[in-house]
Amino acid sequence: MTAARPTAPTTPVHRVDRPRLGLRERKKIKTRETIRSAMYALVREQGYDATTIEQIADRAEVSPSTVFRYFPTKEDIVLTDEYDPILLEELRARPADEPWTDSIRHVMREAVRTGVEEDAEVARLRTHLMVQVPAVRSRMMESMSVTGRMLCTAIGERTGRDPDSLEVRVWAMSLIGGLMETSLYWAENDHRDDFADLVDRTLHTIQHGLGTENP
Repeated sequence: MTAARPTAPTTPVHRVDRPRLGLRERKKIKTRETIRSAMYALVREQGYDATTIEQIADRAEVSPSTVFRYFPTKEDIVLTDEYDPILLEELRARPADEPWTDSIRHVMREAVRTGVEEDAEVARLRTHLMVQVPAVRSRMMESMSVTGRMLCTAIGERTGRDPDSLEVRVWAMSLIGGLMETSLYWAENDHRDDFADLVDRTLHTIQHGLGTENP
């Protein structure tokens, strides 16, 4: 998700029990975190366009080929995180009789709390880059389809609907697109608003349309 936490959580967003990651997977996550941290530091120092893969690799003390192995493009370092699979696990863990929209609202609020509120500086930097850098925004549009497909699977599991049906695909992509616009709106307005409140407004609009105000 767009403004989610940029590093892999060390604890679950809410309560999902999952086995401890193996050493190899933990090393991969640590390498990704190191590369992201190196890039963010360089971007703060000299800007996005001036920051090269070679500089990121040097700061992270890895080879450029290692950077590309984890992130196919520089834009992916900004946009990619370990959070989407965690969110899907959280959705699957919600009570089976809970309304789907309530499940989404709960999980998204937890994601905001764990992500934006715990690492607000990085969340602001990421969304700022989405607004200011056309290449990042373009890559974000491409990545939406991947997250949308994952969400379709989760919706299908929860509702019994065909995840490839038009209705499920439309709802999932409406949510993904809405969250993307929420992140852009937040950045375009100098991050003045509370992001959790913006997410609530987004979910209310998707559920109820423009006819009612968010309570």
